[in-house]
Amino acid sequence: MNAPARKTRRIYMPEHVHLLVRPKRVQYLMGVLLKAIKRPVSWNAKQLLIASGNTVWLRRLTVRRGARKVFRFWEAGGGFDRNLWHAEAVQEAVQYIHANPVRRGLVEKPTEWPWSSARFWAGLDGVLLPMERIPV
Repeated sequence: MNAPARKTRRIYMPEHVHLLVRPKRVQYLMGVLLKAIKRPVSWNAKQLLIASGNTVWLRRLTVRRGARKVFRFWEAGGGFDRNLWHAEAVQEAVQYIHANPVRRGLVEKPTEWPWSSARFWAGLDGVLLPMERIPV
């Protein structure tokens, strides 16, 4: 009997991303924070698609806004962006985010996902994204 084939490892979620961000200031505007994150990611994604000649994805991510055609990398609307006010809600969000690639069948354990903070919080080496420990 052959062992089951392992799923191909990806370096990114196939169609979405989760971010848990703690603003440095007590007073902030969520819209400004989201724009600072989303705009450069969208611009870089478009440049990568142009440079690689990936016209299929360029077409899929181009939508009509009135008479204009615009590149829309992020889901229309606010998505599921929200503030978390309690430590329990933050912990639940972290657990949900860490388990996402496991639920999707991309890895067996959260710490195997290279772009997750699971390795950082588990105290393991090989963390790709630098983070700061924050009190919750």
